[in-house]
Amino acid sequence: MLTSRTFLKRTRAGAVMKVVREHYLREDIACGAAACEQCGQQPGEPRLEAQPSGAASSLCPAPHYLLPDTNVLLHQIDILEDPVIRNVIVLQTVLQEVRKRSAPVYKRIRDVIADPEKHFYSFTNEHHRETYIEQEQGETSNDRNDKAIRVAAKWYDEHLKKINNKEIIQVILLTNDRNNKEKAVEEGLTAYTCEEYIKSLIANPDLVDRLACVSDEGKEIESGRIIFPEHLPLSKLQQGIKSGIYFQGTFRANRDNYLEATVWVYGDAEENKEIIIQGLKNLNRAVHEDLVAVELLAKDQWVAPSSVVLQDEGQNEDDDENEEEKENTLKSSVNKNMLRPSGRVVGIIKRNWRPFCGMLSKSQIKEARRHLFTPADRRIPRIRIETRQASTLEGQRIIVAIDGWPRNSRYPNGHFVKNLGTAGDKETETEVLLLEHDVPHQAFSQAVLSFLPKMPWSITEEDMKFREDLRYLCVCSVDPPGCTDIDDALHCRELENGNLEVGVHIADVSHFIRPGNALDQESAKRGTTVYLCEKRIDMVPELLSSNLCSLRSNVDRFAFSCIWEMNHNAEILKTRFTKSVINSKASLTYAEAQMRIDSASMQDDITTSLRGLNKLAKVLKKRRIDNGALTLSSPEVRFHIDSETHDPIDLQTKELKETNSLVEEFMLLANVSVAKKIHEEFSEYALLRKHPAPPPSNYDILVKAAKSKNLEIKTDSAKALADTLDKAESPDFPYLNTLLRILATRCMMQAVYFCSGMDNDFHHYGLASPIYTHFTSPIRRYADIIVHRLLAVAIEADSTYPELTDKHKLADLCKNLNYRHKMAQYAQRASVAFHTQLFFKNKGVVNEEAYILFVRKNAIVVLIPKYGLEGTVFFEEKDKPKPNLNYNDEVPSLTVENTTFYTFDKVKVNIMLDASNVQHQKIRMALVEPKVSGNSTGGSEVILVIIDRLLPAV
Repeated sequence: MLTSRTFLKRTRAGAVMKVVREHYLREDIACGAAACEQCGQQPGEPRLEAQPSGAASSLCPAPHYLLPDTNVLLHQIDILEDPVIRNVIVLQTVLQEVRKRSAPVYKRIRDVIADPEKHFYSFTNEHHRETYIEQEQGETSNDRNDKAIRVAAKWYDEHLKKINNKEIIQVILLTNDRNNKEKAVEEGLTAYTCEEYIKSLIANPDLVDRLACVSDEGKEIESGRIIFPEHLPLSKLQQGIKSGIYFQGTFRANRDNYLEATVWVYGDAEENKEIIIQGLKNLNRAVHEDLVAVELLAKDQWVAPSSVVLQDEGQNEDDDENEEEKENTLKSSVNKNMLRPSGRVVGIIKRNWRPFCGMLSKSQIKEARRHLFTPADRRIPRIRIETRQASTLEGQRIIVAIDGWPRNSRYPNGHFVKNLGTAGDKETETEVLLLEHDVPHQAFSQAVLSFLPKMPWSITEEDMKFREDLRYLCVCSVDPPGCTDIDDALHCRELENGNLEVGVHIADVSHFIRPGNALDQESAKRGTTVYLCEKRIDMVPELLSSNLCSLRSNVDRFAFSCIWEMNHNAEILKTRFTKSVINSKASLTYAEAQMRIDSASMQDDITTSLRGLNKLAKVLKKRRIDNGALTLSSPEVRFHIDSETHDPIDLQTKELKETNSLVEEFMLLANVSVAKKIHEEFSEYALLRKHPAPPPSNYDILVKAAKSKNLEIKTDSAKALADTLDKAESPDFPYLNTLLRILATRCMMQAVYFCSGMDNDFHHYGLASPIYTHFTSPIRRYADIIVHRLLAVAIEADSTYPELTDKHKLADLCKNLNYRHKMAQYAQRASVAFHTQLFFKNKGVVNEEAYILFVRKNAIVVLIPKYGLEGTVFFEEKDKPKPNLNYNDEVPSLTVENTTFYTFDKVKVNIMLDASNVQHQKIRMALVEPKVSGNSTGGSEVILVIIDRLLPAV
């Protein structure tokens, strides 16, 4: 049956256009009930159980199916995902509305529908002849959709009565809309609110904790004192932003001060501005990463960024005096030159809430059900939840979701989602850091795995038609110990004309991952492999990462080869790219490769190849540095893990060998060569990587620190910086140059991926290269897969596809890749920090030499080279007399009583683990030498610096 839908649409020019769409109605759409014989179910189709199993309800003891409306699906997804909730009918009307209103919830409900154990059935009521309804004149879309849901529920009720079954299966409509529920009951339907139904489940009282709090904010205000100003409606915010009264930006909470945040307002290049927000009322219920509208305050109300550390200790709602006192400390003794544009949040444009990990702070009131939850991320406010399981959840890491933040509540309201396990447990803490850094780490789905090659796999004659056979070459790989995802291999041989042939051979991952399929989509979403201390979260399934794509020795593998003809001065004479088949002759570690190069007795082909590569690499590196490339330094730590307990038993900084540099030089050269080629062929669609030059002010701390040691650092260009860093040495302080380079890394901007057609600045500052990309690690970086596809099209080894030449889609992809790489870095940092805590847990107090990296107003930040460990030594402690502190910003230095501390001074510190706060265990550092009279040092959370993954240079 064919019907038509008519609606009016306004064109860009402002004209009104009538649109008529054909709408097909069918009679053969199945109801999904396994017991129904008249509906002609498709084999293997997910169905509602014939005898519905699941939770027993006191409201509805008979077998039943659930039919939720749109709001229940949007707000109670945590309930619907629980294993107890089964046999749910999800209407097309509801799904379409959810898709429009929340992409994350839509994704989650699609995943639940796909799970055969949940027995969720998606019913296309909008195309069923008996359940489709037209929108009446004057009827709102919302009212029409509510009616469509009731019509579908009524049809199911009558349809299921026709099933020849001993017990009639009821359909329960779940709705939190009072009006919709009343109409449903009038029409003879069984309808409950989600809360009524969940509270009726006899054997599952714990599910009540997972109910989202969706009560009306207006009613809550009547029962309490108003704390916050009202948020303006979206329509007023949009008008205000358009007219320039308000500014739109991302709200970024301060990790060290809960009463302060900044909002970065994006405009034209010259109009980008950062607005400071200080004080509870001005913060006005915004949460970290929300998109907000801000009103600029009058200049006489501007404030300065605070240097005070303030942690929220769980205030009493009525403790106004304490709050005002804290806010006043932010404004005291402020230099007028420090004042910055300041504002207040007037409305929320888009909430960016996610489920948060943390711990329950149990209420002191006996039998209380309302408790505060403290998130692991200090930038997130505490969340009030209701739970009956407080005693069970104490000391556990749990997940909580925010539901809303009424004007009369000091904290947002939320609900319990999941218990992750005991705090401090290795598996639990790893799960927390992966969730907190949004690292996709679930097992690969069957849909993804279905696109893997069938085993046993081998290279066919058909494959060889399109590839160059390079198995005769003496190719080898050089990697860290235990590496199983080998991306790259190298060779070097002398040609008959006396020149050298050098090849970089990269795993041809794009052969196995074809555009647009589930495997490709999952790899794009993950963006990168994440390396934790004891675990690797792969971007692609293990069959590819550790087997078919890994360039292991003595097996045939597909590669994408970049081959140069060079003279002995490492000057490129010819470059060519080819899809190939290689057979690596050796998988070496850096130490093994170094041993071969250094050994006088070894003269085999592999060793000769390595020596040739090493000689050329030294020339390439010198030339790169002469051109202004930066050699920056940062300590990286390696843990030695006990084979039985898996606890770290030793911690040391990694030693870099000559062979590390050998591999790096040729990877950089391949990346530059490929960047030039793909940009030549695809000037608008090349995926490139750039490293912006830092603003001059970023270097202030480096220049001042060097000046304090009578050294001059020039920063007007990368070459000037590199040259002066090379000369900045002190014969009686050999570690000074390393410290200066570590400090220089802190001044750098982050390197990012971008689409060549959306940018005109391609320069890579750290590498002093006019163009650069990532080609050499496609097993662990999705950017490299796209670059492989572009290069394959450029050399006519593969065909193109629409998304590859869509610069807007490529720009969106780059945005996700930059986010995923940043989160991976933070997750790796957190993993090292946690393992460092485990290492010091049983060590007691450790006494070590350290160097001062930064001088603060009330503390010094020190680096302990032996452990690559960085931490803060405070000179003020709670409930102790404050020492006399004198801070000099120009030198920079801090005088404590009669002792002055300068950047790069050597000190001695005690290191110990403070486990008094289970939520935020921290390494404490106490000053041993020089002794400061009356000093009792505190501590701070430790920061660990990881060289390869954190340096912005590549």
